[in-house]
Amino acid sequence: MPPPLPGAGMATATLPLRLLPSKANLSSLPSARRYLSVSAVAHRRWQLRAAAEEAPEAVEVEFVEPEAEEEEPAVPEPVEAQLAAAGAGKDADIFAVVMIGSRQYIVMPGRYIYTQRLKGANVNDQIILNKVLLVSTRDKAYIGMPVVTNAAVHAVVEEQGRDDKVIVYKYKKKKKYQRKLGHRQPNTRLRITGISGYEEYPADPILDPTAA
Repeated sequence: MPPPLPGAGMATATLPLRLLPSKANLSSLPSARRYLSVSAVAHRRWQLRAAAEEAPEAVEVEFVEPEAEEEEPAVPEPVEAQLAAAGAGKDADIFAVVMIGSRQYIVMPGRYIYTQRLKGANVNDQIILNKVLLVSTRDKAYIGMPVVTNAAVHAVVEEQGRDDKVIVYKYKKKKKYQRKLGHRQPNTRLRITGISGYEEYPADPILDPTAA
């Protein structure tokens, strides 16, 4: 005979099974159990109701980017057009190079220029610039050595203003030193009214390249 299994001679006891009450007897359960069961049923009903509802149709929205306007590059006017727009008559065909301070400017009658601040000049004052380096017309050029004798440029002071701000930043490494300053350089706006006194100076003829 086979040996007996371990624990076979021990006493056995049967435990009573506890049956769960039906839905009709939910009222007899404690309040905590009643709360969990009702909440579970309500959650399931909510899921079924949400699934039954039809989802709204998706609406496609197209985003149209605004077209950027292409800026045309500024094309400078030809010299012929600038001379024609400067004025009429004899003064329309003439320009000069004048020195004001340490800078040289090309001036034409009817145009304006910005120069460094002219001390003592007020608005609407008439001034004469006599440091003329060159005068040119349609057919002749008066080249000064270094200036054109008796030539003068007549101008009127239109405005005493200042240039745009320039940021001046100073920095020294490992010294905890930095300074940021702004500077606006004073300037003067001049309106050129005429060029005179160059007729008696020796002139060099200007050859027409199309004639050759």
